Amino acid sequence: MKYETGKDWRDCAAKRVILFGMSGLGKTHVSQMMRATGEWYHYSVDYRIGTRYLGEAIDDNLKRVAMREPFLREQLMTDSIFIKSNITFSNLAPVSYYLGKPGARDKGGLALEEYRRRQAQFRHAEEQALLDTGTFIDRASHLYGYPHFVCDTGGSFCEWVDPENPEDPILQALSKDALLVWIKGSPSHTAELIRRFDRAPKPMAYQPEFLSQTWSQYLNDMNVDAEAVDPDAFIRYAYSRALAHRQPRYEAIAGNWGVTVTAEDVATATTPEAFVDLIGAALDIRGAST
Repeated sequence: MKYETGKDWRDCAAKRVILFGMSGLGKTHVSQMMRATGEWYHYSVDYRIGTRYLGEAIDDNLKRVAMREPFLREQLMTDSIFIKSNITFSNLAPVSYYLGKPGARDKGGLALEEYRRRQAQFRHAEEQALLDTGTFIDRASHLYGYPHFVCDTGGSFCEWVDPENPEDPILQALSKDALLVWIKGSPSHTAELIRRFDRAPKPMAYQPEFLSQTWSQYLNDMNVDAEAVDPDAFIRYAYSRALAHRQPRYEAIAGNWGVTVTAEDVATATTPEAFVDLIGAALDIRGAST
C-alpha cells in the first residue's frame, strides 16, 4: 500500500485507488464523479472484460442466436448485416446477458454445463482485467497525462483472490500500484439490494464450489429436476447467499490489504474533494488501530 497515512494520501500528487464491494453501493457513481473532474482516469474492470476478454464470445453468441432465423442467417452469411454488442461504460449489460442463468431452456435458461463454461470464461476474463490495472495506471499517466487513477471493480472481484495469502498474485499486483478501498454496506443496504435484485434479477459470477453447493441445495429445497429449474427463481435464491458468502471475503481484503469506508459516508461525499478526504480519514483510522 503506497499511502500509510491520511497525510500521505492527501499530499500525494498521483492518487491511485481501487474500489471494491457489492454492486450497487456506489463504486461506479464515485468513479464517474472523479472522472468528470478531468483529472482522474476511470478504469472499469467490467468494461475491460466485455471489450477485451469476452468481446468475441459475446458477439459470437449473438450471431449464433441470429443464425437460427433464416432471414438473418442469409444476410449474415453474405456479410449484408453486422451484429455486435453495444458495451459502454454506462451499459455493461451485454456481459450479463452472455453469462446467462442456469435452468430450463424454455424459460431462457442455459444447461448447467454451458453455464459453468461461461462462468469459467468470466473468471479468467476478470482475473486478467484485474491484472491489467497496473498497465492502465501507466497508460493513464504517461500516455494521457492524468494525475490520478480510479479503478472500478466488479462485485465478484473477491471470489478469485485469497486475502489471507500474502503472496496472492492479484492482490499483490493491485496493492503494489494503488490503495484498495472497500465500500462497506450496512444490513439495511443489503436488504435493499436483495429487494432490488428480486424485482429485476441479473446474472452473477460465482465460485465453482459455491455454485455447485447452491445448485444442489436449490434442487433439494424446491424438489425440482435440474431441467425444470426456473432460471430467475434460482438466481434469486442464490443472491442473498452470495452476498453473505462475499461479505467476509471483502472484509478480509480490506483488513489485510486496504481500508474501509462505509456506503453511508460515500453517499454523503458528493464532491471529489469530499471523497478524497473520506479516504484520508480511513487511512488515519487504520493507522490509529495498528
